[in-house]
Amino acid sequence: MAEMEGPAAQTIHSLFDLSGRVALVSGAAQGIGRAIGLALAEVGADVMLADLNEEGAQQTAADIEAMGRRAIPVRCDVSDPAQIRPMFESLDREFGRIDVLANVAGGSVVLGPPEELDIEDVDRSMQGLVVGRFCCCQEGGRRMLAAGKGSIINITSLAGLTALGRGHIAYSTAMGGVVQMTRELSTEWASRGVRVNAIVLAQVMNPMLRERIDKDPHMEEQWLRGLAIGRMGVPDDVKGAAIFLASDAARWVTGILLPMDGGNLAMNAGASYPGGPGITG
Repeated sequence: MAEMEGPAAQTIHSLFDLSGRVALVSGAAQGIGRAIGLALAEVGADVMLADLNEEGAQQTAADIEAMGRRAIPVRCDVSDPAQIRPMFESLDREFGRIDVLANVAGGSVVLGPPEELDIEDVDRSMQGLVVGRFCCCQEGGRRMLAAGKGSIINITSLAGLTALGRGHIAYSTAMGGVVQMTRELSTEWASRGVRVNAIVLAQVMNPMLRERIDKDPHMEEQWLRGLAIGRMGVPDDVKGAAIFLASDAARWVTGILLPMDGGNLAMNAGASYPGGPGITG
């Protein structure tokens, strides 16, 4: 039986080169979204930057343009399909293609005991993290399928893989939806040239986490007990994984859930251990 030939060989540099490609990144005004937008531009991509924070998205765009790449900020609430569709139409007009979609933005974390949580809060979490992201995947996926190629990267959380407790049920349920959405879309679209993967994060410092830590200083110590590497993540930690999944280096990679968790999963989903941060004996 003859072996099927794979793609032509490429140099290591060319495998990661995104020159001539176009990416759309949500949540690009700050944090992980900004880091991913900058990273994709650093390896050659032009980028559309979606966020409700117009000033922040404009600053990210200015930093990308300083690299010699093209960047267009757009105000969009990516929990609202009525705003998502016009955003993709704007992408069509400005760039005429999409090669990479990074779904980062996802709304606020609503916490509360399951028996007391308002159903409206559950609905808001699902709308922001599941419905909005599905709409982005659908709009981006249609265009990628027509081109016969593309990469979708969903940013999700360990909450989608393991129970966090502490009132996270709405958030965890929604993130579980993103995990399964990633698997289903990858299965549906792999043979048609579109790869769909997820980066699964533990605690990465951002303004929302900083606000929670400021309100409860013991929270950071609690989180650090679940991170074998001994520190919280920072947005730049995600750059390399995003470039890999967006690039030809990952051309045979689809449907994966890539943990970036400081060793959390290896510690049995956050168990403490002797000698770990803040742990003695």
